[in-house]
Amino acid sequence: MYTMDRGGEPRAVIGGLGRLYENIAVLHWPLIRATAGVILFTHGWPKFQLGVQAVAANTLAKRGIEPSLAFAYALIFLETVGALLIVIGLFTRVVAVALVVEFAVIVYHHIPNGYAWLNRGYEYPLFWGLIFLAIALRGGGP
Repeated sequence: MYTMDRGGEPRAVIGGLGRLYENIAVLHWPLIRATAGVILFTHGWPKFQLGVQAVAANTLAKRGIEPSLAFAYALIFLETVGALLIVIGLFTRVVAVALVVEFAVIVYHHIPNGYAWLNRGYEYPLFWGLIFLAIALRGGGP
């Protein structure tokens, strides 16, 4: 599918599939939201298992992010409970805005490494921050 510059709905690449595209259109946004939430959860769960104290000391304090303990609680909450809320579409905008802030901080701390994620740059956190910005702007969807 592609969209004309006039901002209308995309046309089907294969005309015969137009009805299929219409029928599954309501699934597009929940799929994006669920994918983002599930992937974020896979990053939050190990932090939860590691414990707040360890995350505060090993992740945040080492980078000079203080008060590390308070931020560790927020980080773990957002990446576990917040991720699940994104998946089910509950309080989506509030959680997504908080995640945009989290990822902005992560991007800031990765800038010295350059852009490429292969060098631990800011490419990956920027990508996810923008995904959560889109979710914050769009909301939970259907």
